Amino acid sequence: MAKAATKGATVALNRRATFEYEILQRYDAGIALLGSEIKSIRGGKVNLGEGYARLRDGELFLYNVHIAQYGPARENHEPTRPRKLLLHRREIERLTQALEEQPRTTVIPLRLYLHNGLAKLEIGLARGRRRYDKREAIKRREADRTMQRAVRRAQR
Repeated sequence: MAKAATKGATVALNRRATFEYEILQRYDAGIALLGSEIKSIRGGKVNLGEGYARLRDGELFLYNVHIAQYGPARENHEPTRPRKLLLHRREIERLTQALEEQPRTTVIPLRLYLHNGLAKLEIGLARGRRRYDKREAIKRREADRTMQRAVRRAQR
């Protein structure tokens, strides 16, 4: 399951994911990278916005995540190539079972971070929100902000 959110320095965050999807479960995964990719990640040149993960031959692969090419590298990588995610077998089996049983679920990247010199990816099993769910989230957020403002005014 998910580790503490403060683990490691966050390099990239998929802020849109929590609005577009309802996150059911979170997992931490390693990523199989090339040398020029990790250099780019350390430079913060990553975009998780359109990324997703798919199961292929019993393994989990990350698609459509853009890691910019590293300028000084002699041989660079393709920016949006599929990357293998490193998870324990039981975690992959749990994800496989959840994807088969639950409708409208997918695996999306939530946060890319560095932990002990290694790039890690927090992924989430997510269900797409409908339009009315998004409206509810906006209403709830606005109500929370209004309450916080009222509390601050009352404390003055």
